Amino acid sequence: MAGRPAKAREGNSGDTRSLPGARSYPQLVGTASNPFDRDTVAARMAGFPRVTVDRADLKQAAVAVCVIVRDGRPCLLLTRRAAGLRAHAGQWALPGGRRDEGEAAIDGALRELAEEVGLELGPDSVLGLLDDYVTRSGYVMTPVVCWAGPTGHLAGSEAEVASLHEVPLADLDVEPRIVSIPESDAPVIQLPLLGGYLHAPTAAIVHQFCRIACRGEVHRVAHYEQPVFAWR
Repeated sequence: MAGRPAKAREGNSGDTRSLPGARSYPQLVGTASNPFDRDTVAARMAGFPRVTVDRADLKQAAVAVCVIVRDGRPCLLLTRRAAGLRAHAGQWALPGGRRDEGEAAIDGALRELAEEVGLELGPDSVLGLLDDYVTRSGYVMTPVVCWAGPTGHLAGSEAEVASLHEVPLADLDVEPRIVSIPESDAPVIQLPLLGGYLHAPTAAIVHQFCRIACRGEVHRVAHYEQPVFAWR
């Protein structure tokens, strides 16, 4: 399948396999009675054996998987991209974009978070990184998990963001819809959202985060395909 990773490395573990499916941390198996708070997510991210992608031929990007707390409920920040953008206009996205030359993933994600939604966080807000995801449009996307907690009113940048959404994690931590398309042998992942569906790469990243943060599971998502409209 064109456009998928050529080489991946798994850190924090001697097991370098990257297989579909989930496995639980023996010491961090999530239960319904476990609280969802910063310390819990930080502990789960600290033990996560992240898979990195070494593709110097591709562009490097970073996105912020940012947890805010609104009315006592943990939420993720999602945006609809502005209609005037050259690439992926109108699509659901996490705050983020292409990294500057020499910019680290954490710095890039926090910069994009400030530029797109006006939320300025420091490095101490970062809880860890999820697996790299290679997009069909030629990027290695690194998801940076950060915890903002309660925030004031947020507003998206008019040039980049058509709308900004604070989506409760309870609405995202669901079983995905998996479909097939004639253009690829890989499964296409979809997450229900506001009467429609969230697609990869955003759906894959959000799904992995929910499995780790909410359930204490390792779940690989690099094998999930993007819809054809997102290939360009």
